[in-house]
Amino acid sequence: MIEGSVSATPAAGEGDEPTFVEPRWPVALVVATFIAISVALRIAVPNRESLGPHWVVPAIEMGLLVCLVLADPAHVAGRRRWLRRASIALVLGLAAATLISTGLLVHDLVVGGEVTNDAGSLLASGALIWLGNVLVFSLVYWLLDSGGPLARHLHEHPYPDFAFSQQLSPELGPPDWSAKYVDYLILGLTTSTAFSPTDVMPMASWAKLTMALQSIVSLVVVGLVIARAVNVFS
Repeated sequence: MIEGSVSATPAAGEGDEPTFVEPRWPVALVVATFIAISVALRIAVPNRESLGPHWVVPAIEMGLLVCLVLADPAHVAGRRRWLRRASIALVLGLAAATLISTGLLVHDLVVGGEVTNDAGSLLASGALIWLGNVLVFSLVYWLLDSGGPLARHLHEHPYPDFAFSQQLSPELGPPDWSAKYVDYLILGLTTSTAFSPTDVMPMASWAKLTMALQSIVSLVVVGLVIARAVNVFS
């Protein structure tokens, strides 16, 4: 959920005692940081292209933060399926916004635009889109891998969608090890920088295709932005 972060049994009900799964503050901190960067960049580069009205993406991000607060382990018991659905919908909305922003930036780079004629504005816009790429895809991986955080904690899926080093080599981690959000954040970061799997192997088809999409988006942003910025500087 930003899945129901607690549960006593796979069929836990509202009256069950909550069981700690993983803290939500790392996810909330990352989302809050990205919101701050988005707002700061909008102030610094007011002419940057955006998806619709300027408030659309921050509103989606704030909605995601609300879901994180509602999923706090101290206040949630059992499954909150509506919360998981809302979280997935918001993350997919952010993913769509990131892809559209990438398309707008590429369009401006190809046909020419006000932002692309200034190296500082261009690099700032490219950096925000690249960071958004890392954040959004890390959330997608975290929410969907093996059914989400709660399902992973309860070992409801016999096979993982992503195989981490501790799963491929069990002697490297504790017997009850399971991936947390930080692991998926690193997965998103390495995919955007190496453009390929590093220490985490995608096993499911959706995982392979999603990583491929992230690599393509990152490669396009990094390649075109740097090439254009070099021309502007020179």
